[in-house]
Amino acid sequence: MDSTDIREEWADRSGEYSPAYYAYYGADETSELVQSILAEHVEQDAAILEVGCSSGRHLAALSDAGYSDLTGVDINADALDVLAETYPDLAATGSFHAMAIEEFVTDVADDAYDVVFSVETLQHLHPDVDWAFGELARIVDDLLITVENEGGDPGEVNYVDDNVPLYYRDWNAVFTDCGLTEVDSMDGKRDTVRIFRPPK
Repeated sequence: MDSTDIREEWADRSGEYSPAYYAYYGADETSELVQSILAEHVEQDAAILEVGCSSGRHLAALSDAGYSDLTGVDINADALDVLAETYPDLAATGSFHAMAIEEFVTDVADDAYDVVFSVETLQHLHPDVDWAFGELARIVDDLLITVENEGGDPGEVNYVDDNVPLYYRDWNAVFTDCGLTEVDSMDGKRDTVRIFRPPK
């Protein structure tokens, strides 16, 4: 699959791993983990961006915890409809964009967000758009958090449901090569959580 095929796969996703699927299950232990990391590092008025927000369950948990400046981007336009139905208060107060991550980041100013985070999203980006990782490093001012699967050798591809590629990467190497410094990491059930800071 090339990068266009992958974008189309996620833009049209229904059933398992779709926005409705994630809305049904709602906030989870990863939502709590992201919230706990933010509570330790930033104030509640921090500008926060989730890339690959789907129906917004992690952002909804942050909203419930008192964070107010929330932005999400997801390639699946249905995600924003599901978000509006499931989390109407979040939809009314947050800023949401239906587009590919690599399209969104190019129009964002340097250091625009205090926090940028992803949950099992960057692992699906095709190697053709690896340049977008540098853009994420450019637009974050304080904290970048990745919750991504690192269960295979970097460069290896695993297919979910036989048609959705998961590209294993060493996220420490990816973002330190972009000029960020890793300040903490932890292993989860299937993901590795990494916390990065830009140079000050």
